[in-house]
Amino acid sequence: MLNNPDFVTARDILLGAVKAVGTESVALEDCAGRVLGEDIEAAENVPGFDRSPYDGYAFRSADSVGASKEHPITLRIVEEVPAGAVSQIPCTEGTAVKILTGAPLPEGADCVIMHEKTAFNDKNVKIFETMKAGSNIVFAGSDIRRGDILARKGQLIDAGTAGTLASQGIACPKVYRRPKVAVISTGNEVVEVGTETEAGKIFNSNRYMLTAALESLGCEVVYLGISSDRPEDIAGSVEHGLEHCDAVISTGGVSAGDYDFTPAAMELAGVRMLFRGVELKPGMACAYGEKNGKIVCGLSGNPASALTNFHAVAAPPLKKLAGRSDCMPEIIKFRLKTDFKKKSPKTRLLRGKLDLSGGTIGIVLQGDQGNAVLISAIGCNAMAIVPAGSGPLKAGTILEGFLI
Repeated sequence: MLNNPDFVTARDILLGAVKAVGTESVALEDCAGRVLGEDIEAAENVPGFDRSPYDGYAFRSADSVGASKEHPITLRIVEEVPAGAVSQIPCTEGTAVKILTGAPLPEGADCVIMHEKTAFNDKNVKIFETMKAGSNIVFAGSDIRRGDILARKGQLIDAGTAGTLASQGIACPKVYRRPKVAVISTGNEVVEVGTETEAGKIFNSNRYMLTAALESLGCEVVYLGISSDRPEDIAGSVEHGLEHCDAVISTGGVSAGDYDFTPAAMELAGVRMLFRGVELKPGMACAYGEKNGKIVCGLSGNPASALTNFHAVAAPPLKKLAGRSDCMPEIIKFRLKTDFKKKSPKTRLLRGKLDLSGGTIGIVLQGDQGNAVLISAIGCNAMAIVPAGSGPLKAGTILEGFLI
């Protein structure tokens, strides 16, 4: 077991202990935000036929040679084809087919002209320009060609992916199932929201904080309640979580106090400890382990500390557990929009909001950055990394960081 690795090393250790959950087939209408469990190859061209992008007339381009405003060419209209129908009469010399947007190109026709550029009645249409073969035709396969890889295993199904799958007639794609993550709160001082508090008690904010964070990653949360500050009670909850879920997260009891029993309880439950503590502020206090390929994440009871550690260490492995190919955060550079006046003997993560005003990528810090100050996480969508040994930072300082 490692003691106090840096958060990148801790994250990578945890990534090495995780494998993606299994897959299932799910109705496409229920797949938004799910993770694809297989590469999707196009079985059909899209569109599946040459079609018209406009309301207009389809005809042979050869019949328009020499046409001009002064010398229009008149073609006889032999048919009208709306979208969803197929022409029954081929275009031959001197004829045209009235065609509506999306309708298949008639046999024999090799161009389309917009009706606004013609003069027409029920029987004839006048053409005022020479048309080239292929003009104004959306060709079969111009959007998707048979055999193209449309989407890759591990990517989220967004609006474009869902529409593309539907265009191939895929009604039940294979997706990774949602990982079940057990959430455990510990501490004699913690009570559930909705109950009356007594002196010295606090509401269980960590339960709801972690539930929201986990669900945003596509996980299904199984809440196992509050465990008292007894190793046997915490171990029992951990064992239950490992039996019924794919991962376990607890909060509280990971520091070095007289009632910090979570690491001992993890070992009592048969968990192999991977590391304890990380060189990070906030979020230093933690304990991580695994059992039978399932990770157990023991986070601090301080809400902001727990959430910071979660985003820095636990979130990428949980994304991998969910099957996502983009589990690693992309490192970008931020410009501090405000001063940060504290020194940072250890690596520090600053919570903030992305700011794109002025044409630069900035981060606006969210109030007090202390271990227990959860309100500064409201609306937080970015974290800036302050290197260990840094002094106070001025607005305008460039820092690396990542989005959450």
